[in-house]
Amino acid sequence: MDKLIVATPAARLGFEIDQNQIRLTVVNSNDLSTADPELKQHFQLAEVQVTGRNFHHKGVSFVDTNPGRDLQYLRHTITETSNGKQIAVTQVDAAQTLQVTSYYRLFNTSAVIRSWTTVENIGQTDLGLEYVSSFAVSGLNQFQDLTGNYAEDNQLYIPHNDWTAEAQWKCQTLKDAGLDYWVDGEKNQASTKRISVTNNSSWSCSEYSPNGLLTNTKTQQTAFWQIENNGAWHYELTDIGRGNLLALRLSGPEEFDNHWWKNLAPKATFTTVPVAFGQLMGDYEDALGELTKYRRLIRRENADNQSLAVIFNDYMNGLAGDPTTEKEIPLVDAAHQVGCEYFVIDCGWYAPGYWWDSVGEWQPSAERFPGGIEKLIQYIRDKGMTPGLWLELEVVGIKSPLAKKLPDDWFFMRHGQRVIDADRYHLDFTNPAVREFADGVIARLVEQYGVGYIKMDYNITTGIGTDRHTDSAGDGLLQHNRAYLKWLDAIFAKYPDLVIENCGSGGMRHDYAMLQRHSIQSMTDQTDYVRNGNIAAVGASVVAPEQCAIWSYPLQDGDDEEVIFNMVNAMLLRIHQSGYLNKVKGHRLELVAEGIQAYKTYRHAIPEGLPIWPEGLAQLDDEWYSYGFRNGQDIYLAVWHGVGPQRDHQVSLQKYGQVADVTQVYPQQDTNSRYTAVDSTLNVHFDREKMARLYHIKLA
Repeated sequence: MDKLIVATPAARLGFEIDQNQIRLTVVNSNDLSTADPELKQHFQLAEVQVTGRNFHHKGVSFVDTNPGRDLQYLRHTITETSNGKQIAVTQVDAAQTLQVTSYYRLFNTSAVIRSWTTVENIGQTDLGLEYVSSFAVSGLNQFQDLTGNYAEDNQLYIPHNDWTAEAQWKCQTLKDAGLDYWVDGEKNQASTKRISVTNNSSWSCSEYSPNGLLTNTKTQQTAFWQIENNGAWHYELTDIGRGNLLALRLSGPEEFDNHWWKNLAPKATFTTVPVAFGQLMGDYEDALGELTKYRRLIRRENADNQSLAVIFNDYMNGLAGDPTTEKEIPLVDAAHQVGCEYFVIDCGWYAPGYWWDSVGEWQPSAERFPGGIEKLIQYIRDKGMTPGLWLELEVVGIKSPLAKKLPDDWFFMRHGQRVIDADRYHLDFTNPAVREFADGVIARLVEQYGVGYIKMDYNITTGIGTDRHTDSAGDGLLQHNRAYLKWLDAIFAKYPDLVIENCGSGGMRHDYAMLQRHSIQSMTDQTDYVRNGNIAAVGASVVAPEQCAIWSYPLQDGDDEEVIFNMVNAMLLRIHQSGYLNKVKGHRLELVAEGIQAYKTYRHAIPEGLPIWPEGLAQLDDEWYSYGFRNGQDIYLAVWHGVGPQRDHQVSLQKYGQVADVTQVYPQQDTNSRYTAVDSTLNVHFDREKMARLYHIKLA
């Protein structure tokens, strides 16, 4: 038996090669190299199910697939990279018809391992692909505990999403989630149960973020993962072997759950979506810190994620899709006055009235902008701000003049009919004519109108996909997803300084297929500023903090504390300033300016810091909660009091070290709250509900 170790300063993989079989025995802290040979036979690298091949298990999970479980080792290569290593392991099925290569990318500065799989038909006849894993691991969190009850000892964190209630992490044991321990061991078989998390359609985060965490309370290990696809995906936790091994399978779309099936012709290849996986000794916060490092490593280099410019957008609790030159000028003046650096005209600029079902041509409305939209855009530039426009480029309204002019092959189709969702058709970016049209729209906005920022929204979904010129509806969706990403890459190559915000009705598409490319993500469209704080406090768990944009929208008739709460919501992430700032008067407007000015004094530290949650991941409507980032010996911490009677609260900072000093960053003048630091505990008193404060903590 040969042993193979691939390691960087932050990550480690171990393989064993024996009798033409290769097994994954070590992933970072989870070292199972001393496990019994009976268990090791289940440590296969990949799962692949081919149509017509025999399944080797009961139920609908994707363990012991065929030819996945019986693949034979062929070769491996290890490549040095600029910041790590990559290993590629190639296996072949017994029939010599399919070659499977598993790729693992290790980084020097993150415990996260990126993984994907390529399959090639080396036979003479077509092969039907039903499932291909991007990453497969067995024995999850079982280092030094192979006989322990993984169902009771492991806590699973799943981030649930709802429109305006994003990144709501729910935690329960595997047993409470329905997976029991070794239920059929006496029959030498695994159970039929799987904990399955699936996303369908083109909102990649419509119900769940493509992430998960699993902490073993006995061994103190945490496993964590991320799937990087801007459409459908699937992962599952189940048991394998005799029910005594815990297994995780990560993938993009597959047939059973996502309507994906692909015919692989001889000599053809297919590559899965990339995923990320890590394992460490530590808790959920340690895991999310490593994911944050990883997200920064794979992201397109751009100035926006270093400068963290303050953006004003006219929509939220403001113009709400009804812009005109007359309405915008006072907002431009007010945004300039408080220190905003971008000014974005949101939806509605392309139609004189109701526009939802007529979009698609993206020509400015003469009624809304007498003298042309260019005149308003120049006014924004003259105020020293970069102008931006809203766009929803992947749709055409059913009442748009384009809808009747364009052929069906521009659109998503199923069963011979165009797919319609919320009064819109969905464009298919696999069509070169669609991409050429999209190129023209971007060129007009950037080169003719002079915008430097585009808010790219996405408000409809496709269903399971399109079946036109594809093997399955799910594969049609995947091909469109990939074509859109290639188009986006070309746009950024052509306009490297253009900032394109990723928005999907807020946070419905915050995956890292998109966020490898986009520098900024609209996290939510929550209109209640108190609940917006709950979402702001957990946004950095699924999106790097310097990419996570949160609305701050002071109300026309609120008080000082309402303005402060709104500002604190955004001040540790990216500020999306909004509201009728021209109607916010006196000291309340001064508080907006003060918040933005304070943000500019420390925002340079956000892209280098790691997010922290001293009290755990907040839930919607929690009464007290906190979030911060740590950069060296500095912690910037926001503390919120939502709705509830408690006026005093304690935040333990003992995990981070000895507290040397605490100062209040915002607001500077304060008669409604008090704070002290005693024995690394921050004690705060807020004299009413719906209050928030921002502190700077120096560690000894």
